[in-house]
This record gives sequence, structure tokens and C-alpha cells, in this order.
Amino acid sequence: MSSNTPTTTSNTPVVIKQADFIESIADSLQYISYYHPKDFVDAMYNAYKREQSAAAKDAIAQILINSRMSAEGKRPLCQDTGIVTTFVKIGMSVQWDKTDMTVQEMVDEGVRRAYTNPDNPLRASIVADPAGARKNTKDNTPSVVHIDMVAGNQVEVMIAAKGGGSENKSKMAMLNPSDDIAAWVEKTLPTMGAGWCPPGMLGIGIGGTAEKAAVMAKESLMDPVDIHELMARGAETTEEKLRVDIFERANNLGIGAQGLGGLTTVLDIKIKSAPTHAASKPVVMIPNCAATRHVHFHLDGTGPVDLTPPSLSDWPEITREAGENTHRVNLDNITQAEIETWNSGDTLLLNGKMLTGRDAAHKRIQSLLDSGEGLPEGVDFTGKFIYYVGSC
Repeated sequence: MSSNTPTTTSNTPVVIKQADFIESIADSLQYISYYHPKDFVDAMYNAYKREQSAAAKDAIAQILINSRMSAEGKRPLCQDTGIVTTFVKIGMSVQWDKTDMTVQEMVDEGVRRAYTNPDNPLRASIVADPAGARKNTKDNTPSVVHIDMVAGNQVEVMIAAKGGGSENKSKMAMLNPSDDIAAWVEKTLPTMGAGWCPPGMLGIGIGGTAEKAAVMAKESLMDPVDIHELMARGAETTEEKLRVDIFERANNLGIGAQGLGGLTTVLDIKIKSAPTHAASKPVVMIPNCAATRHVHFHLDGTGPVDLTPPSLSDWPEITREAGENTHRVNLDNITQAEIETWNSGDTLLLNGKMLTGRDAAHKRIQSLLDSGEGLPEGVDFTGKFIYYVGSC
């Protein structure tokens, strides 16, 4: 049975079954929908223990508590279950038992099965005709697939489900060869706000061409969190030194968890680079949010991947304390006088009915009011709370 760790490869031909590949894609997407990687949980807990800001510490506590609840109940870490990105490295000696589907089609079939699984259905977020009708495809396909042919007789798969909120904060620049990359990141990161849901990781691609830098930035986010191990042994290469420099600069900005200030904005910095034109220095930065979801596995012809569930003991036991600036709020009978007692930074524990609306809903409401047509019959927002659900 194939595993999430590589075995010794050779050039002996190996047959990979189409059904095993598709099943592995589907199972891995279900797996990452509710299991954070252990290295990410450990890094988040270390950030929690270090944090001195009450608001940021509470935000990290919520992330960790939600993560454990998702693992226990096998329910999604986030309502945005992402766009699927897959890196498939196929050994030159690999043969397929069937050739009626392309690799893209096989991945998409796995995605389709995962996102329509009746035991844990995942939100379909992909829309076709992005510049026009933007109609939902209903099964989260097509996915984004990067294929490389490599030496060996195995299929290596790195798969992630990337939320829209963090993806939308990606940045790209064609720097001058003499420009300081760390300074560019330090200047650019505050412009991204908190919409990428920090703390998370920054994947940075350097060199090649514009599109090559973007792919490298995305692939770098598949690597484990190991910045503190790197700092403990000491950075040696150019990339390692740059990782540490950016890590320190980013956290010194004080953006903090969920943008609430504090010590930890990023848990790690990942960098991949490639040779580039002498006149160029393309740089792409892609953030990963607190709902980091990815897994790495190999297929060797012995069957689909067997992903071992983590132990719940991997998650810390954290309870949230209600501080003195905490208010219990019933949205069904709240008064204006009560609202006026709140101060910036207070924690509100909400109960009652709240409406939610994404960008399209708010745009529709505004257009109806501006046109004089008014809201549809029976729709009354008087005394109601509307939670703006952003781009994730």
C-alpha cells in the first residue's frame, strides 16, 4: 500500500492504477479538510505560548480550538474549502493501467468525489467563465494541476486546498536586480491587511520568469514549518538567510494574529528560486492562511495512499477565558444604549440571529436602494445585524 513517505525508486517499470490515483486524490482532500498538519499545529501552539497581546492570544486560541474540533468531528477547518492545487511528479518509468483519462481528468475526478462526499460535503467554490457569468461548476472542478516528469518509477503528489481570502492577497513584482527582496516584502506585507487570515506562511518564488516565480511560490507552501529549527542551527545558504531576514522583519511589523497586533504574523517563510535573465528579478509572494491544508504522498503501484489519522494528543488542550472586557450580547433584543458601551478591542460573545452576506449580496442591496426600487417585500433589516462575509 502506498504511503506519504517516499520509498527507494528505480527505473524498473511500475504500473499505477487509475483507480488508485483517483481514490488517493479524493481521500487526501477529505483528510486535509479537517486535519491541520502537525507541524502547523505545533508552530501555532508555540506562537500561542509566546504571545503577549490578549486579543492576539485569544485569536490564536480560537484557531487551535477550532482545529481540534474539526479533527474530532471530521468537519471542515474553514467554510472556504478552497481551490485545489496539485503538483504531480511522474516517474519516467511509470506506466498507467488505463490511458482513457489525462492526469488533469484523473485529479478532477478525485476532486469531484471528495467535494460531493455525502459524509462530509465540501463547499464548491469554483466558477466557470470568470470574466463573465461566473457560474459555479457545482463540484469544485476544474482544479489546478502542475505536472512534472522526473526520474524514477513512482508518482509523487503534493495537494492543497487554498482559500480565496489568502490567494487574493498574492503579490508580484518585477524588481531591479539590485533591489532588496526582504525590504520589498516588509513594505508590501502591510498593504495586504488581515484578509489573508494570519498567522500563516509566506511562500516566495524568486527568479525564472513571472509565471515560474508564481508556481515556485505556491509549491514552496507545501513544505513543513521548520523556521525555528533553521534559526537554531544557523542559516548558511542565501535562501536560508533570506528566510530568516524576512521572518524577523514580518513579525516585527506587529500585524499579528488576525490583524489584531502581537508577536506572530507569520509562522514560517518558504522560498524557492530558479535562474533568471540577467536583467530580471521576478518575485511572487503568496500567503497561506491559518487554514493551512496540504498533504504529500507517493504511489508505488501497491495501491492507493494510506493516510494515517493523527492522534488527538497532537493538539494542545486550550480553554478560552472570558476577560473583564468581554460582553455577552443577545442580538435579538440589543439596544443602541448597550452598543454605545462597547469599546474598540472588547470581546463580544454573540447569541441570537445574525444575517450573513457576501459581496454579491451587498452589491445587490445597494443597487436596489440606489435605484429607488427598495428591498423585496418581506425583507426588513431594521434592528438586524448583517455580518459581511469577505472573499474567502
